[in-house]
Amino acid sequence: MAEVISMNKRGCSIGFYIGAALLIALMLSRGFVVIPAGYIGVKSLFGKVDPDILPSGMHVINPFAAVEKMSVRTQELTEESVVPSREGLSVNLDVTLLYALVPEKAAEVYRTIGPDYGQVVLEPQFRSMIRGVTAGYDAKALYTSEREVIANEMLTHLEPLLASRGIRVEKILLRSMTLPPILSQAIEKKLEAEQQAEQMKFVLDRERQEADRKRVEAEGVADFQKKVAEGLTDSYLKWKGIEATEKLAGSTNSKIVIIGAGKSGLPVILGSESGQGQ
Repeated sequence: MAEVISMNKRGCSIGFYIGAALLIALMLSRGFVVIPAGYIGVKSLFGKVDPDILPSGMHVINPFAAVEKMSVRTQELTEESVVPSREGLSVNLDVTLLYALVPEKAAEVYRTIGPDYGQVVLEPQFRSMIRGVTAGYDAKALYTSEREVIANEMLTHLEPLLASRGIRVEKILLRSMTLPPILSQAIEKKLEAEQQAEQMKFVLDRERQEADRKRVEAEGVADFQKKVAEGLTDSYLKWKGIEATEKLAGSTNSKIVIIGAGKSGLPVILGSESGQGQ
């Protein structure tokens, strides 16, 4: 009987040591935590959030503390919604937001909002901002080069709202937009008409420049003719006529030269090239 009792005590002692060893191993395993790259760790102990965050790497912590791993990488949120324009038209708009959690405010975000801060704060603010900004623009602005202006205005409105909640807004992109078919056709026709008007303006400017060029050219020719006419005196013409007569007299072509004919007294040449009829 004593032997049985001794064996039971020995068994209890072994079980106790095994349990204690398992408990110690569990506590040691919970005393270490690894934070992956691009994340930070937020510690909480018995419901109290520690303001000191854990950067990426291995850390020794209180075995009873819980660690929430939160991403500080750039994240993407895409919202597809039907938004109103200034004319009251409904436009399908696809907008993308690039954002990131501010590491220094991660503990405050976890304490006041929680790990699902994107769904709780970010998405509702984003949707509301999109509708508010697009309501101040015509649908055409969403379809043309003013898209960048609208995206910048969205960024200006959203940035201070989220900065106070520990979220950094990096960029807003208007990815795609779908207009009602009737409006889309009207805008395309208007843009086509504007392009044609610009093309016609270019053609008119080119023709106007060509007309100016021809006018300058005509004025130059007129000035030249005027100067030439001023130099053609009667004496000069008579002299040139005598030179021409001398050259013709030495030509082999048959000719009749009448000297002193006409009012100017210049010779009159009648004749034909050799080989032709008289």
